[in-house]
Amino acid sequence: MRAVWYEDYGPPSVLRVGERDTPEPAAGQLRVRLLASALAQIDVKLRAGALRGHFALSLPKIPGRDGVGVVEAIGAGVFGWRVGDAVCVLAAPLDDGTSASHIVCDAARVVPRPEALTLAQSAALLQPGVSAWAAVTTAALQPGMRVLVHGGSGAVGALVLQHARALGVHTVATCRHDHLDHTLAQGADAVIAYDREDFGHLRGLDVVFDFVGGHTHARSYPLLRPGGSIVYLVAAPFEDRGAAHGVKVVRAVVSDAPEALRGVAHAAREGFYRPLVSHSVPLSEAAAAHAALENGQVQRGRIVFEH
Repeated sequence: MRAVWYEDYGPPSVLRVGERDTPEPAAGQLRVRLLASALAQIDVKLRAGALRGHFALSLPKIPGRDGVGVVEAIGAGVFGWRVGDAVCVLAAPLDDGTSASHIVCDAARVVPRPEALTLAQSAALLQPGVSAWAAVTTAALQPGMRVLVHGGSGAVGALVLQHARALGVHTVATCRHDHLDHTLAQGADAVIAYDREDFGHLRGLDVVFDFVGGHTHARSYPLLRPGGSIVYLVAAPFEDRGAAHGVKVVRAVVSDAPEALRGVAHAAREGFYRPLVSHSVPLSEAAAAHAALENGQVQRGRIVFEH
């Protein structure tokens, strides 16, 4: 099979492209022939060695978590799938990933590809999708709530806006000025350009989704009603001052559990999860794509690899 891999941690130049043995599915697994895959920050951080304290990789490592393709082989004990089924895949962080023409993974990590999505959108669905799903379910959003999404133009923030809109929630988002129209298109009722405006006038919010942290987090407490919540994923360091302001600060724990994957796929089929795609490149340009993401050149959505 054709694959991208690295044999040691380092800059994008450690990535190699070439032929590897095509894996066979073990019991409980599927082999998927991948048509496209997406690049995420976790792929860049794992390759650079920035997460060695959290993840003990077995090298060489094929990066990539998100992918889309068709079922090609079925391992023993797997039911409900047929060869040729169109699927989305979310690879486990420690296993070989989706930057390859083929992948084997547990059947529980595969869901039917939502017909409403393009190939590129399908390739970029599950990894940001489970993050947005965790944030929204942690916040327990209800129709009529008023929420603020910091970082509404990002891959996860955009899906939170889309999900909130589908639930009948009033949403305000922050983003850079040059992302205003784009963020409004994700479902925000109002957008504040943090590089030109101040969001400090907002009051009485039920939830603030904080995908930024730091100074932005500190300034978010007065925006909430008593008993409101700040829900965060991974953000810059901050001091939890929830008790002093009479609000809750809750981390949304992201899960790759089958029910989360099925929930994201269902949301996409229903039409309110449209993953953001920055642009598509051939898999052979993986090193350049890693460098672009690492250098902050990708502001909206995922880079998608065409296989």
